[in-house]
Amino acid sequence: MTARGRWADLLPRTLSALVLLSAGAGALWCGGLIFTIFVAVLTGAVMWELVRLLDTSSGEVALNVGILSAAALVVATVSYIAMVPVMLLVPLALGLVRLRRQRVRFAILGLWVMIGAFGLIWLRNIQGLPWAMWLILVVVATDVAGYFVGKYIGGAKFWPAISPNKTWSGTAGGWAAAALIGLGFVVLGAMPASLILLSVGVSMASQLGDIVESAVKRRMGAKDASNLIPGHGGVFDRFDGMLGASALCFLVVVFWG
Repeated sequence: MTARGRWADLLPRTLSALVLLSAGAGALWCGGLIFTIFVAVLTGAVMWELVRLLDTSSGEVALNVGILSAAALVVATVSYIAMVPVMLLVPLALGLVRLRRQRVRFAILGLWVMIGAFGLIWLRNIQGLPWAMWLILVVVATDVAGYFVGKYIGGAKFWPAISPNKTWSGTAGGWAAAALIGLGFVVLGAMPASLILLSVGVSMASQLGDIVESAVKRRMGAKDASNLIPGHGGVFDRFDGMLGASALCFLVVVFWG
C-alpha cells in the first residue's frame, strides 16, 4: 500500500472528528438538558443504525425505534430512579415486537447502547464535568493512539477475523495513552491514583465496544453502520467505544458503588 493510500481517509476523518468534537465539547460544557438532548440524538441515530444492520427490511421500524430511544433516554434522565430501567427498556420492547429476525441480538446490543448512553449522561450531569471529561479523553486517546501507533508500527493483528485493521501494537498504544490520561487527572485533578488502572480498564471496554460492533457488521455483511459521518461511517462506528466505556463506568457504580 502506498503512503498516500494508507492515509487517504485521514482528511475526511479529521474534518468529521473536528465537527463532532466541537459540537460535543459545547454540549459537554453546558451539561444539563443540552447535553442530554445531544446524547439522546446520537443514541437515536445509533439505534436506527442497529435495527437497519440487523434487519434491512425494517426501515420504518428502525426509524420508530430510533425516535423512541431518543425520547425514552430524555425522559429517563428526569424520571424517578425506579422508572429509569423501564424507560430504557421501552425501545427494546418495540424492537422485539416489530422486528422479524435477529431479535435476541437486537435486545442484547440495544440494552448495551441504552445503558451506555444513560451512563454518559449520568456521569456528566451527576458526577460532574471533570469525570465526564476524563472518560471522553480516555476514549479519544485510546482511539487516536490506536490508529496512529497501529499505522506506524503495524505488526501482528489483534483479531483479524473480526477487525482486520487492528493490531496488537495499536491496542497496546491505546492502553498506554489511557494510562497517561489517568495519570494527568491524578496529578492535576487531585483524583485517586486508582484512576490510572480504571483508565486502562475503560480503554479496554472502549476497544471491546468497537470489536463487538465490528463483529455485528461482519456478521451482517456490512462495512459501516451507515454513511452519516464522512470518514467514519455511521454514528455507531464512531461512538461504539464511548458506549462501551460509559456502560462499564455506570455498571461499576451500580454494582460496586
